[in-house]
Amino acid sequence: MRLDKFLSESTSLSRKEIKRLIKAGEVFVNGAAASRPEQQVNEQDIAEVRGERIEYKRYVYLVLNKPAGYVSASEDKRYPCVTELAGEKYAHYGVFPVGRLDVDTEGLLLLTNDGGFAHAVASPKKNVYKRYFARLDTPAEEKDKALFEAGMKFKDFTAMPARLEICADPREVFIEIAEGKYHQVKRMAERAGKKVIYLKRVAIGSLALPEDSAPGDIFEAEKGWLCEKIGIRSDI
Repeated sequence: MRLDKFLSESTSLSRKEIKRLIKAGEVFVNGAAASRPEQQVNEQDIAEVRGERIEYKRYVYLVLNKPAGYVSASEDKRYPCVTELAGEKYAHYGVFPVGRLDVDTEGLLLLTNDGGFAHAVASPKKNVYKRYFARLDTPAEEKDKALFEAGMKFKDFTAMPARLEICADPREVFIEIAEGKYHQVKRMAERAGKKVIYLKRVAIGSLALPEDSAPGDIFEAEKGWLCEKIGIRSDI
C-alpha cells in the first residue's frame, strides 16, 4: 500500500500533514528516510514519524467498562456517546459500539471499526450468550427459571431460551441471553413480574472485564484473543 495510506490509517495524521512530514525528512521506513507519499510499503515494514514507531492497524478492538449515562451510539443529541470514551488516540479509526447497552446500564461493551467482527458478536445466529447481573425490585423465584428457559414471545421479536441464575439474595440474579434487543433483559424480567432497578453486563461468552476495572476504563485487545474468549471464528 502507499505510505501515506499506511500512516493515515494508523495515526490521526492527515494526508496533507504526512506529505509535509515526508518532505521535511521526519518519516522513515525500515531505517531509511521516506522519499515520497506514494512509496510502497506493507504491514510488516517499520515506519517511524518523528522518532515514534508506527504499527499498521486497519482495525482496532476496544474493551470498555461502560458507565451509566452514556448512550451506545456514535452520535446523539441528548446523551454523551460511548465512542467519546475512546479518546483522541482512537478517534480517527471511526469506532462504533458492538450491539448496545441501555443508557442506564453499565458494564462490558466492545468498540471496533471492524463490521464483520461486530456482526458476528451481535448476531443471534452465532449463539453468543451475554451475561448480565441484575438487581430486582422483588425476589426472583424458582418458577421464573422455566419461564426464561422457554423463551419469550414479544410483539416485535421472539427471545431465544435464556438462563436465569438466582443469587443468595433472590433480588439479585444473573441473566444470560443470546440476542441483545432493545430493553430485552428488562422486558423479560417484567414478563416474570419483576422490575430491574440496576443492570450490568458482566460477560460476552467467556470474555469478562478485569476484576479491578472501573466504569469508564477502556483497553485495546487483539482480535484473535477476543474471538477465542467470545467463541467465534477469528477469520471473519
